[in-house]
Amino acid sequence: MLDFAFSAVSLVAVAAWLMLALACAVRIGAARRLVLFVAGRGAPIFLSAVYLFVLVRYWGSTPGGGFQSLTGVQLLFAAPGKMLGAWTHFLAFDLLIGRWMVDDALGPGRSRLPLVLSLPVTFMFGPLGLLLYLGGRSLQRGWSRGRLATQ
Repeated sequence: MLDFAFSAVSLVAVAAWLMLALACAVRIGAARRLVLFVAGRGAPIFLSAVYLFVLVRYWGSTPGGGFQSLTGVQLLFAAPGKMLGAWTHFLAFDLLIGRWMVDDALGPGRSRLPLVLSLPVTFMFGPLGLLLYLGGRSLQRGWSRGRLATQ
C-alpha cells in the first residue's frame, strides 16, 4: 500500500511539473490558465489531501523519534508511513514554489529565461532552484536597468 501511494504521489508530481513547463510555452490564455490551475493548484491540493490522510493514518510516536535533534528526526522518518508523509510534503510545497515561479515569470514585462534552468532544478532540489530563479531574475533586472541607463 505504501509503495503504491509513493508511486502515485510521485507520478502526480512529475505530471504537474511537466505541465508547469508546458504552461510556459502555451500562448493561448485559456489553455495556459487551465494547465496552470491543474498543475499549480489541483495537484498541490491533491498532494495536500494525501498528506493529511497519511498524517492521520500514521500519527503517533516513533520510539526515540521527534524534532528535537537530527537523530530524533532520522528515527521519526525511519517509519515508512511517516517518510511517505514527508515525501508528499516536499512534493506539494516544491510544486507550489514552482507555480509561483511560473506565475512570476509570466507576469507583464517579465522574461521566462530564468525558468529555463531553475524550474528543473526546483523539481529536483527545491530551495536551490528557488535561489537560482531569484538570482537569475535579479541579474536580468540589473541587465535591463543597465541597458536603459545607456540608451
